[in-house]
Amino acid sequence: PTSQPPPTETEAERAAGRITSPPPSAGHPPTARPNELPPLPNPPPLPPLLRKTPFPPPRQPRPRRGPAARPAPRPPRRARRRRISRFASSLPGFRGALKQRYSDFVVHEVARDGTLVRLTSFDLPDERADTDDEAEADLPRALESFRLLCGDADCEVLRGFLSSVSEGDSDVSPIILSPDADKAHRLEVHDFFKRNFIFLVTDTVEHSDGVQRCIRVRLRSGPRGRRNRTGIGSSEPSGWRDDRPFDSRGSVTWPYHLGKFLRFHLYKENKDTQEALRVIGKMLGLQPRSFRIAGTKDKRAITTQQVTLFKVHASRLAALNNKLTGIKVGDFNYVKEGLVLGQLMGNRFTITLRSVIAESEDMIKVAVDGLIKNGFINYYGLQRFGSASVPTHLVGATLLRGEWRSAVSLILDPREGECDDMNGVREHYKEHGDIDVAIRNFPRRLIAERAILQRLKKYPGNYLQALMAIPRTLRLMYVHSYQSYLWNHAASMRAGMYGLSGVIEGDLVYKKECPGEGTVTDASENNDDHTNASEMDIFAETLPEETIQSVKIADSEDLLKAVYTLEDVVLPLPGSETLFPGNEVAGIYHEIANKDGISLTESIHGVKEFSITSMKGGYRRVLQRPIDCEWDLMTYTDDKIHLVETDLDVLSKAKPSEVNELLSTGASHDDSLDTSGATILAETESIGSSDLLPELAVKLSFTLPTSSYATMAIRELTKTSTSVDCQKALNS
Repeated sequence: PTSQPPPTETEAERAAGRITSPPPSAGHPPTARPNELPPLPNPPPLPPLLRKTPFPPPRQPRPRRGPAARPAPRPPRRARRRRISRFASSLPGFRGALKQRYSDFVVHEVARDGTLVRLTSFDLPDERADTDDEAEADLPRALESFRLLCGDADCEVLRGFLSSVSEGDSDVSPIILSPDADKAHRLEVHDFFKRNFIFLVTDTVEHSDGVQRCIRVRLRSGPRGRRNRTGIGSSEPSGWRDDRPFDSRGSVTWPYHLGKFLRFHLYKENKDTQEALRVIGKMLGLQPRSFRIAGTKDKRAITTQQVTLFKVHASRLAALNNKLTGIKVGDFNYVKEGLVLGQLMGNRFTITLRSVIAESEDMIKVAVDGLIKNGFINYYGLQRFGSASVPTHLVGATLLRGEWRSAVSLILDPREGECDDMNGVREHYKEHGDIDVAIRNFPRRLIAERAILQRLKKYPGNYLQALMAIPRTLRLMYVHSYQSYLWNHAASMRAGMYGLSGVIEGDLVYKKECPGEGTVTDASENNDDHTNASEMDIFAETLPEETIQSVKIADSEDLLKAVYTLEDVVLPLPGSETLFPGNEVAGIYHEIANKDGISLTESIHGVKEFSITSMKGGYRRVLQRPIDCEWDLMTYTDDKIHLVETDLDVLSKAKPSEVNELLSTGASHDDSLDTSGATILAETESIGSSDLLPELAVKLSFTLPTSSYATMAIRELTKTSTSVDCQKALNS
């Protein structure tokens, strides 16, 4: 067996209580760690970048971009705190700035059926009822089915009713079918009408004797359906109590032939999803919760995703396009069901790294090929833990310990790096405890803070009650964040102790008969944003039901048969129904949790929402490979140009007059909806007379599943942290 390599944790980390990798057991000798890069020495000055035509050297006024002028940025303490410390391969990376412009990060949602969600049209859907010959041909078949279900008499009554409807009789009265004491049979009749005559509504009425029941049928909606809604004026007086109003759950105004949900594509630039939906909702007079999405998308990016709305006509949304800035809606369609959280396959990313520094084109090619072949460690990205100086997993740890007052303080107290005005509000409350002043000055986007203060005003000193006032999705986010924190530690230990060359004995693997991935998921899985957006923006939707995929512990027989690969290896998100690995990696969960004063096997308080033992838990793959990865090299001289075509760029070519009309009346706040990008893209390679030396950019396109972070893929490619501080240093 090879000797154990020295741990990579710094003395400061050990002093702060971080755990170094425990020694390997005798049965599991470690392999050499190819995934940990040694510190980069100060390199000699770079040779000219080689290509068919020489790559441009860095601009002379910007020596900061050369490696000789600045050593590779060290992973920031923030990344080390979240234990994002290993790489999947030892291949060298290259220098490149991520998100120098928000247009450098383009995201398209991948729908459940595998289609790419793009903004392709502003046209309105056809809302006319289907009256073609095919629909007419189905009537005899439907009536014959009804005759078999209800008999000849009721069939003739229905035939006459439909005849009156087809003749345009606006005074057609409801009909009452024969008495039916069988509830199960009545349910069959109701279902029959729902399947075959969606323009009709049925309900059950009872006889004046209080015993007999039968089914009443009427028109669903429209001017004709509004008359005689109570059944008064029926042509056959009887003892039936048909003067009772119809069940109001059937829509009176929504066309019967349209799906009840409007599905549309939301295109946004430099806005987070909830902010965009709030703007649209305010214009329509709707609450943000009226919108349903499959997941949130990045703020500092250009993104396109699906959204659904209940019973809203497309014309109302389309009319907003010339008023919206940085937002456009289109590709309207009516569907029967609304979206639910997690109802997507993943996201397609198109990412541009600017100011690239590499020894040669071959080095870039080797790095990209390495990412495609080896993948990246499937870490939870830094944004999972929030962008504030008080990370969400620390709040989660406090909740798991039952320290309610401390948790409230972490959420309300002043924070390093926050704007002075906001910290002034926090300082004032901490010093004076004036709840009314704090509520008045905290912006509405700080949902957790405002909810806590409003509950403390009602129940002074009851900190648990104050925490329970936070919306449930946000409360759960804190605990889920701590689970993610433990997972990142375990992934780093697995990579550091055993490498990532294959399956080892004791690994947890998905069973072969259960290839899917079950995990604790939430709306932020694909949100690679680095900005100080409201935490509630990321977790504004109902969390999906946790799912537990069937796993097993790999044994020696599995290794001999080579049944499993590294892509099958998972690590648990601790919960009551999860297994731990059968090797040394299991210990890191309990060591870190114990150091934080938390037990993973029992709860020290009775609040289930703040207890890991009350959660099912889940599993997450250790390694993820980008799907359908493509890349290209390009040069540019102007930092402000767009290097990637957006959906609006494509639309402007196909329908220039329509798009230009929209843009002329709804210009973006910083010209972000500029459709001249295609022209600029065409010119980037031909510029040669400029006084400025061209710079190099790498454009990558790849797809990731819903549980993976694009920033972690870029981190693997460049061997550089994607934290805000590090990227600011590269961009400065």
